[in-house]
Amino acid sequence: MTGLAAGVLTSVLAACGGGASTGSGTGSHTTPKAGGQPGVTKVDVTLVDFRITLSKSTFTAGRYDFVAKNNGHQVHALEIEGPGGEHRTRTLAPGGSASLAVTLKPGTYEVYCPVDGHKDLGMETKITTVGGGASPSNSTNSGGGY
Repeated sequence: MTGLAAGVLTSVLAACGGGASTGSGTGSHTTPKAGGQPGVTKVDVTLVDFRITLSKSTFTAGRYDFVAKNNGHQVHALEIEGPGGEHRTRTLAPGGSASLAVTLKPGTYEVYCPVDGHKDLGMETKITTVGGGASPSNSTNSGGGY
């Protein structure tokens, strides 16, 4: 019975559009897609009261899997807004995590916590994504916070 309950819980969590990160490192790497095709770059995102830290500082156009982990004491979420549109995780309780698949186009993106007032408290940064061959120019603010 316990196995059945665990299986149901796993299915429910997967259906919510997120889940825990299984990676233990803080770096970024290219991982295969579900079909086994390479080309998705993983970026670990740490959300803390009131700061955002990305494991990667340079970006080229392409597919990314932003894995957000809330290491703070407040609820947080991750939003990425720019030329590719707006993408957002669900709100994460302390200790929670979620994955956000985004295809970045060349341009500047705002990365922030959309929870009321958190962006103004320093939970924001900008990334600049370039096409192949050019050198990206990123302005990263890890947030002042309290």
